[in-house]
Amino acid sequence: MKFISIFYGIFLLSVLVIYWNIYLANLRLWILLIASILFYSSLHIRYLPLILILTFINFRLGLIISNNTSSENSSQDSYLSQEDWQFTQADLNRNRLKILWIGIAFNIFILLGFKCINHLQNLFFSLSNQSHELIHKVVSPLGISFFTFECIAYLIDVYRGSPATTKFIEFATYKLFFAKLISGPITRYHHLELQFNALKFPSIDRIAEGLWLIGRGAVKKGIFADNLGIFVDLCFGNLQRAGSADLWLATFAYGLQLYLDFNGYVDIARGSALLFGLVLPENFNFPYFSTSIADFWRRWHITLGDWLRNYIYFPLGGSRCGLIRTCGNLLIVMLVAGIWHGSAWGFIVWGLLHGIALAIHRLTSFLSDRFTILKLLWQNPLGIVFAWLLTQIMVFTSWIWFRLPNLQDSTLVIQHLWGHPADQQFAEKLYVQALNITQYQFSYLLASIALLMTVSYSFKQGMKLDLSWPMKIVLVPLCFYAVWLLAPQGSLPYIYFDF
Repeated sequence: MKFISIFYGIFLLSVLVIYWNIYLANLRLWILLIASILFYSSLHIRYLPLILILTFINFRLGLIISNNTSSENSSQDSYLSQEDWQFTQADLNRNRLKILWIGIAFNIFILLGFKCINHLQNLFFSLSNQSHELIHKVVSPLGISFFTFECIAYLIDVYRGSPATTKFIEFATYKLFFAKLISGPITRYHHLELQFNALKFPSIDRIAEGLWLIGRGAVKKGIFADNLGIFVDLCFGNLQRAGSADLWLATFAYGLQLYLDFNGYVDIARGSALLFGLVLPENFNFPYFSTSIADFWRRWHITLGDWLRNYIYFPLGGSRCGLIRTCGNLLIVMLVAGIWHGSAWGFIVWGLLHGIALAIHRLTSFLSDRFTILKLLWQNPLGIVFAWLLTQIMVFTSWIWFRLPNLQDSTLVIQHLWGHPADQQFAEKLYVQALNITQYQFSYLLASIALLMTVSYSFKQGMKLDLSWPMKIVLVPLCFYAVWLLAPQGSLPYIYFDF
């Protein structure tokens, strides 16, 4: 079941009618859970039992970690001496830490198992000189990366003192909620638990906002991302024939496609959740207007950035252990981010490039704090524009390894970015037959999309303006009509479904 389809609209409307006509909060959770199971089954039913088993195991692990606390043993603590009580607490903490590491290792094993199994198969058959035709390609469960990161976050939060849930229905509904299950945003359990216990029918402005997010997300994905994706797929699928200008256009087009595709998905997910009375966290805040790589990661995939900071960067020491250690921590964090996206070498290179960029930014900030002239350089208008340009060049060119994780392909693109002529027949096929526009017109199209994003950024961030709820309701059917009219035949799959 695709997000942008009549079937999803019927599904969403049907579930909403049943959901809001039931007045018991617990039964509403059951409706949401059953709907989520049906939604996942329509996409990837063979892994549904695995997802349910993993949900139950993490639920039980959370209870075990929570039960090994002093509050569960307070009645016995009053009969113990101070020394015995301290030994008891030390044992409890060791047990809790042991269970936590078992839970983390279990989830990482599941994640890396699916990420790496195909590479391990290829390596085995290569070493044993057997035919690669015998290899059975294993497809990872949809949403496994987001699923495991949420589970790890839950277990760590419980270990740090947050209460573990004793209600499996709440935990299962949180984990399998169809709006966020496949591609996030990564949401903490306790963020949704409070909302589960205070469900109420959304106000008219909340309903309008939810519908507007769905309509807006459909436009981003169906019209912009999918049409850009046609060009990107043709160009990166014919690397030997594409010229330098084509590859540069494809690089910038992919950066826009990835953002509009993923941001469009999150808009639809957040809009759907709002109609159920639930608020999912923001995941994007105009990342391509960042003036530093650190600012980019505060604006891009915000929930992943928060997860990496809270559960890896801060436990490693963050920025509290000196400049060199801080730079090392940043490299480790971004290496994890690369591996989270995939086990191919291209993702690792992408992560390392961002880690190096973050380390350089930290070094630059360190020097700017000590030399006033450097600080003034970055704060004047020319310095800000230069910083923005430098950041975006780094971000967009690093997407090459993200789009082409096979190092042979990504290396070829880098080699052909300058002075490589295009094959004339390929140019004819790409611009005339596939897109029916010239290369210059496609460049203007990319510039127009960038201009639209700039206008939106100016209204939202600069002037703090937003549409009124009646205007949003009027625009929603126009959004759906535009998608029906302008989206390409056979929509492309969401990019982040692969992760």
